[in-house]
Parts: sequence; structure tokens; C-alpha cells
Amino acid sequence: MMFTDIQKNMLSAPLDRNNVKERNQSGRSLSYIEGWHAIAEANRIFGFDGWNRDTFETKLVSERPRKIGQSGRDGFSVSYIARVRISVGDVVRDGVGAGHGIDADLGLAHESAIKEAETDAMKRALMTFGNPFGLALYDKEQRQVVDQTVVPREKLQPTDMDALLADIKNMKTTTALRKWWRETAKFRESVGLIPGDENYEKLFASFSQRGKNLASQETIDG
Repeated sequence: MMFTDIQKNMLSAPLDRNNVKERNQSGRSLSYIEGWHAIAEANRIFGFDGWNRDTFETKLVSERPRKIGQSGRDGFSVSYIARVRISVGDVVRDGVGAGHGIDADLGLAHESAIKEAETDAMKRALMTFGNPFGLALYDKEQRQVVDQTVVPREKLQPTDMDALLADIKNMKTTTALRKWWRETAKFRESVGLIPGDENYEKLFASFSQRGKNLASQETIDG
């Protein structure tokens, strides 16, 4: 599989600080992105049907009784590790994560720990794809974490348009072309390509013409 130029741009873009959360752990402040956000980013960049997540191992590593809450009631502490595989076409990345659950109900403690371990492993696997998935947070100076990732309209570069037009030209089927148009919607908007804009109309005209050409070719082939 080859990532499109647009996907490469999105994967290498800085991480928006608005998507970074903070938590205290062992007296230290840790930065992270939430699991739902990582999934949303994968859907945005790869497409809803363009990636897969497979949990291929979960392992219980600790289960013990403990007191919980201010009242000190009886409960349980449970810990799991999980391994998750993310596949984007032929590109496969694995991640290992840990999760912990504390509850008065042993079953709920297990459920909480497994879910946390799976989410942690998924984020670690996705992180290897680029900054939008939290890679930028592994740099202690967080040089690729910025206040916003939206590119001002006046900063649209000619190479961006060239890449968009090249992607359209390289589409092999109408299905692939329509899918690409949906997947790049957020990027087009971020750089100011909206209906009525001269560059948008140029892009849409190219998209429409390529669609007609492909539809004609598919009819002939059929």
C-alpha cells in the first residue's frame, strides 16, 4: 500500500495542543491523547474502512483483594496487558499496553482493566504512524505540539494543489476516487478549499472530469 500525498501531509502535521490531555502519575504530569480521539483520527486519515484493529493477546498479570474508597470497603485490584495490531493495507504495526481496574465487583474490575489495556495498546500502535496519534508527545520538548494545526487560507502552497490534482489523476476507479474525496474533506477545509473558492472549483472540476472518464472506461470494460 502507498499512502497518498495528502495522507502523508496529515500524518506529519504537528499535533494540536487542544487534543492533548494531562494527568498526574506518581507525582509527575503526563501528556496523552484519549482513545476515542485516536480512533477518530484513524478514521479521518485512513478512512472508516481503511484500517483494522485486532486484539490478539490479553493476559492477566495481577489480581488481588484491596480496600477501596474513603470508606475502605472490600474490593479488588486487577491488572492486564494487551497486544493490539493495527493494519492499514499492507502496513502493520503492533502495540503493547497495560490496564488496571479497581472495583468492589471482581467482574467489573476485570472489564475495566481489559478495556484500558486494549486502548493503551491501540494508541501505542497508532503512535508509530505519526504526530496526530501522539508521536509528538514522546519528544520531551514537544516541539511538534502546536496551538493549532489548521493551515491559514493564505498559506495554501502550490504544492498542496499539485498533490491534490495528482491524487485525482492517479485514481484507478470511481469508487477509489469518491472515497478519496470523502477522506480529504477535512484537509481541504483546513487549507481554505471550500465551495466558491477558485482553487476548490478547479479541484472539483478535475474530480468531476476524472469521474466521468473513469465511469466511461468502466462501462467499456464491463
